Amino acid sequence: MYTISELASKVGLSRTTLLYYEKIRLISGDRQPNGYRVYTEKDLQRILLIQKLQSGGLTLKECKACLEEKVDKALLLERLTALDKEIEQKQQSKKLLVALIGEGDTKAWHEDLNKRAPDAHLEWLLTQGFSDKEALQLKWLSKNMNEHDLYMNDFMKIFETLERWGPGSEEDTKKALLAVPKLPESILEIGCGKGLSTEVLAKCSNAEITALDNEQSALDRLEQRFAQQCLVDQLNTVCASMTKLPFPKNSFDLLWAEGSAYVIGIENALAQWRSVIKKHGYLMLSDMVWRTSTPSCESIEFWEQEYPDIQLVQTRINQMKKAGYQVIDHFPQSESAWLNYYTPLGKRLSELEEDLADSSAFKDVQNEVKICTQFGHEFGYHMFILEKFNS
Repeated sequence: MYTISELASKVGLSRTTLLYYEKIRLISGDRQPNGYRVYTEKDLQRILLIQKLQSGGLTLKECKACLEEKVDKALLLERLTALDKEIEQKQQSKKLLVALIGEGDTKAWHEDLNKRAPDAHLEWLLTQGFSDKEALQLKWLSKNMNEHDLYMNDFMKIFETLERWGPGSEEDTKKALLAVPKLPESILEIGCGKGLSTEVLAKCSNAEITALDNEQSALDRLEQRFAQQCLVDQLNTVCASMTKLPFPKNSFDLLWAEGSAYVIGIENALAQWRSVIKKHGYLMLSDMVWRTSTPSCESIEFWEQEYPDIQLVQTRINQMKKAGYQVIDHFPQSESAWLNYYTPLGKRLSELEEDLADSSAFKDVQNEVKICTQFGHEFGYHMFILEKFNS
């Protein structure tokens, strides 16, 4: 015979829990003349059996049913399925925790978060101690917190000798600038890279150009280019993040962004950059869009990882109107602009294949070249010329 305290000690439960068990008739204590309850060995073993059943995920009510009648196999199968799901979730949790402490790959996790919650993803990266530049690179390029530096070293090695860091052509830039109704006196170019488009803007206008990029090496090359062309009087370079433009409101007649707005999201760019454009000023941006409503599985899979927000042209136009812009003109980037980038990039990969074949950055860029040359007719950059209104 056991007192309630002795029974509680043997089974590792509290007195309150045992009293509840007795209330729902899982056990049945006898009250002695002195008022104390006592329990038998049968009660002890019954509780031990209940604990074993609970370890399989059964509730107390279900345990009671199993004790009083034949086991319900359908119920057990249901519990088994639920347990399998729980185990799978915990395994995923373990993988994530292992990755976040620096012992695993976070790429898949970053890709999924960037697709589901891109703004929160970027803000979280900044709270982890990454600079704006590092956070944006991690978000769009390495996608792995633990190998980011190695990835970026290899990535920059691939692109360091290339003049273009994205598709483009002098002809497309000229065409877009000619579509701007009023010749600008001040231009802000965001994501200028090494300045190929910047040079065209300078030669085709007398505007003072502020060229902004977060990569100082690219700005250095831009300044060299302008010095060689005797265009330095038109140029002001700024090494800063496009997420926090360091300019007063209503500063520029024209904001120019070839292939860079995707970094912070088109809708974010339309909203955040609006303030630095003068009243009835203009914005030219290009963005990767679908050129078909029925793209191939290969294209869909690639862009779901690389740019989940890729849209049809009309979707972008609707977003631009909603953000307070009038669409003045728009047109697809030319095939030559595409080849200007991917032809030299493909050659560069061939040069580095022996040294970087095992590099994650090399493999990612190699896959991009493959998809974008094989399925390039299904997608491409589109140039949009907009006027700011409703100011």
